[in-house]
Amino acid sequence: MKKFVSKFIILFTMLILISIVFLGCSKSDNSSKSTNISTKEKSTLVMGLDDTFAPMGFRNEKGELAGFDIDLANEAAKRLDIAIKFQPIDWSMKETELNAGNIDFIWNGYTVTDERKEKVAFSKPYLENSQIIVTLANSSINTKKDLTGKVVSVQAESSAVDAVKSDPNFISTLKGGALIEFSTNNEAFNDLEAGRTDALVVDEVLARYYMKQKGEQNYKVLKENFGDEEYAVGLRKDDTQLLEKLNAALDEMIKDGTYDKIYSKWFSEN
Repeated sequence: MKKFVSKFIILFTMLILISIVFLGCSKSDNSSKSTNISTKEKSTLVMGLDDTFAPMGFRNEKGELAGFDIDLANEAAKRLDIAIKFQPIDWSMKETELNAGNIDFIWNGYTVTDERKEKVAFSKPYLENSQIIVTLANSSINTKKDLTGKVVSVQAESSAVDAVKSDPNFISTLKGGALIEFSTNNEAFNDLEAGRTDALVVDEVLARYYMKQKGEQNYKVLKENFGDEEYAVGLRKDDTQLLEKLNAALDEMIKDGTYDKIYSKWFSEN
């Protein structure tokens, strides 16, 4: 009887240990699956954008998404044989949205920077840009030095912030020793026009388009700026195959003239 009980206890203990190991493996597998974000099985990929960033991606008079990046992405999607969904996002959360799997591309005048390279994989650059300084036409501001003691604004979490902060001595000369940050460039322009700020630092691509719509004679662009930069598409670092295919599609579009047609549609007079 004692031998029987001993054997039963040993057998019961072994079953418990096997169950624990099995459950541990199961949890590990599920955890791995939940964190392994991949686009391999997706037929529709999501492009994250700031839908106020004209002329790259914005709402037209009909409320429809339009712009250079929208047209470029649609053409690339055809060549990649995928469907693409455009998803407006909080631009300050763009890298978080990408790496959480909520979007598959950051594609909306997205500037290549060393800091961003640590978080995302970039496609080949496809457009050049500058960070310019804009004031009202009647402003007495003509140089960076004239901005001493003035109020200068930027879009939060934009490359304009990085460009200005690369010159910390400049920021310390501003009123309050800091930049004024807005959620969108449209808000920054509105405050400039209302006289609540004295100047803004902004992507030239957006600023030229905006000023053209509002009346270029109402604004002044300083000769000095905060440097040149390049736009590219941001992807997750694990999406290496998608990155290769996207780069190939962009190359094809440049070689066969499709890129130039799209470019002329949006920048023919710039």
